[in-house]
Amino acid sequence: MKSSKLLFVSICFFIGLCFNLYSQQNDPILLTIAGENITKSEFLRMYQKNNIKGDPLTKEALEEYLDLYINFKLKVKEAERLGLDTVKSFRDELEGYRRQLTQPYFNDKTVDSLLILEAYNRSLWDIRASHILIKLDPYASPKDTLEKYNQIMALRKRILKGESFEKIAKEASEDPSARDKEATDKQPFIKGNAGDLGYFTVFDLVYPFETAAYNLKVGEVSMPVRTDFGYHLIKVYNKKKALGKAQVAHIFISIPKNATKEDSLRIKNKVDSLYNAILNGANFEDIAREFSDDKGSSTKGGVLPWFGCFRMVPEFIVAISELKNKGDMPKPVLTSYGWHIIKLIDKKEIGSYEDSYSELKAKVQRDSRSNKSKDAVIQKIKKDYNFTENKLSLKDFYKVVTDSIFKGKWDVAQAAGLNKIMFTIGNETYTQQDFVDYLDELQKNGFLKQQDIEIFINKSYDEWVKNKCIEYEDKNLESKYPEFKALMKEYRDGILLFDLTDQKVWSKAVKDTLGLKDFYEKHKYEHMWKERVDAIIYTCANESIAKSTRKLLQNAHKKGITNDSILKIINKGQTVLLEIKSGKFQKGDNEIIDKIQWKTGLTPNMKINDKIVFVDVKAVLPPQPKELKEIRGLITADYQKYLDEEWIKELRSKYNFTINKEVLNSIIEK
Repeated sequence: MKSSKLLFVSICFFIGLCFNLYSQQNDPILLTIAGENITKSEFLRMYQKNNIKGDPLTKEALEEYLDLYINFKLKVKEAERLGLDTVKSFRDELEGYRRQLTQPYFNDKTVDSLLILEAYNRSLWDIRASHILIKLDPYASPKDTLEKYNQIMALRKRILKGESFEKIAKEASEDPSARDKEATDKQPFIKGNAGDLGYFTVFDLVYPFETAAYNLKVGEVSMPVRTDFGYHLIKVYNKKKALGKAQVAHIFISIPKNATKEDSLRIKNKVDSLYNAILNGANFEDIAREFSDDKGSSTKGGVLPWFGCFRMVPEFIVAISELKNKGDMPKPVLTSYGWHIIKLIDKKEIGSYEDSYSELKAKVQRDSRSNKSKDAVIQKIKKDYNFTENKLSLKDFYKVVTDSIFKGKWDVAQAAGLNKIMFTIGNETYTQQDFVDYLDELQKNGFLKQQDIEIFINKSYDEWVKNKCIEYEDKNLESKYPEFKALMKEYRDGILLFDLTDQKVWSKAVKDTLGLKDFYEKHKYEHMWKERVDAIIYTCANESIAKSTRKLLQNAHKKGITNDSILKIINKGQTVLLEIKSGKFQKGDNEIIDKIQWKTGLTPNMKINDKIVFVDVKAVLPPQPKELKEIRGLITADYQKYLDEEWIKELRSKYNFTINKEVLNSIIEK
C-alpha cells in the first residue's frame, strides 16, 4: 500500500501545488478556492512544471488542467476539514518522507562528485604495499599519542637509513600477521607476511590508509598515517592496471612446512606432470577432483568464487592479471601456501565512469570518506547562519567533568556554576548548561569508552555542534529553499488526497458489494456479449484418432465419459494425440470457430496444419450482458469513476470557488 501511495503522490505532482516563489506584486489572482488565493504566476509555473511533453498552451489544455486543479484543491480542503492532517499516522508518514527528501541538503554535491571521481580513478589501479602498525586507541591521550608517534618515527628513521622494511615489520609491527604463527591443535602453521598486504584497490582498506597508499610513489615510505587502528608506515611495491573481478579454477598442491629439498622437487615434478597432462588434453576438472588439496573447490572441478585483487595472495593475482582469454593457463604458480595450476574462467574489467557511477556513489555514501561531504555541509551551514563560538569555554569542563561520566555516574551539579555562551547559530544561543545537558544525555545512554577527559570533552563538543547545526538547518529548510517547501507541500497534499480518495472512492468501491451490484445492474447493458457459441474443439493427430474420438463421443453422455477421460484414453503414454479446448466464442475469437457453421452438433472433419479438427457446438448463445464476475474489474473501475464524479459534485456545491475570467483570458490570449 505504501509503495502505491508514493506512486500516487508522485502522480499528484501533475495536479500538485507549487508555491509562489516570487513577489505577488502586480501578480493578479486567478483563482480563489475555499478562501485560498492562487495567483496567475503560481498557476502558470505549476502548469508548465507538469507539462512534461511540452505541448503548446492552448485554451482547451489550460481549461482542462484548471478543472483538474480545482478538483484537487477541493479534495485537499475536505481532507483538512476532516482533520486528516492531524492524524498521527499521517504525520509520521509525512515525516518519514521528509527525512528522505532532506538527505540531499546534508551532502555537498561538489564534494560527493569529487569523492566518486577519486574512487573511480583509484579503482583503475591495484596497489601492492606493506605496512608496519603501532597500535593506538582512537581515544588515546595526547601523551600516549605522542609516545606512539615518536615510536613509529624511530622505526621510519631506521628504514630510511637502510634497514629492510620487511625485517622491521617482523620485529616491531603490532599487526600479528607480520610474523609466523606456529601450528597448534586448532590451526595449522601460518607463515608471516612481513607486513605485506598483497594487492588492494579502492574501498578495500580504511580511507586514510588508502589515500596515503595511492599518493605514494613506488618504493616510497610514508610518514606515519593515523587510522582507528593506530599509526602505520606504508611502503608501496607496485602499482598495476586493475584486475577488476575474476573467476578461475585451480588445482592446489600443498607443500608441508618441513618439506626437504627432495620433497619440494618431488612436489614440483608432480605439479609439472599434471600441468603437462592438461596441456596434452586431460580434463582440468577431473584432475582437480582427483589431485587438488583444496577440498573446498576440488569437488567443483577447482572452480573458485568471483574475487578481486584483495582476496588472493600477490603471486596469484599477478598470474591472473596476465591472462587474456577464457581457458588460458599460466605456468604453475608458487605461493606461500603451495603450487597452483590456474585456468581463467572469466574476467570483468573496470567499466566506464558512467557505468560505475551508481555503485561507486552507494559505496562512497556508506564509507567513512562521506564525512568529508558532511563536514563541507556543516561549514556552509555555519557560514550561512553566522555561526560564532567561544571555544575557551570548553576549558571550564576539563575541571568539573570526571572519569565517573564513563560509568554514567557523573553528577551534573558539579557544573552548576557554568553559564557562559558557547556558540550561537542564527537566532539561537547555546550555553554551557546546554552542553551539560548534552553530556548528561550521553552518560545516560551509556556505551562511553574510557578516555582522556580533555579529548572526550572536545570530541563531544564537536559532535554536539554538528548536531545542532544540522538541526538548525533542518528547521529552516522550508524558508531557505522554496523548492523544498513546495516539494513538502506536494507530498503533504498528495498523501492527504490519497488517504481521503481511498476512503471515498477506491476502498469503498471494493468493499461496497451491494453498491457495486446495484451499479452493475444499472449499467450491465453497456457491457454486452455479441452472439457466441458454446463449443468444444477437438484437435486430432490424424484421421484414425479423430475416428476413435468421435466413437467415444457417441455414447459419452450416457456412459458418463468426460473429456478428461477421453484424453486419458486417447493419449496413452507421453505422446499427445488429442487436444481439447472448450469455451464460449465470439466471431474473431478463434479461427476454427470462425470457419464452422454455427448450429448445434458435431461439425465435419477439417484438416488444419496437418491435423484433423472438428467441433462440438453445444449451443448458439444470443447477445446478452456480461455477468458481474466476468467484468468485476471493469465494473469496479467504472464504479470508482462514478463515486469520484459524485464526490466532486458534492465538493463543488459545498465549497466556494471563483475564477477570474479576465486573468484566465489573458493567459489564453498570450
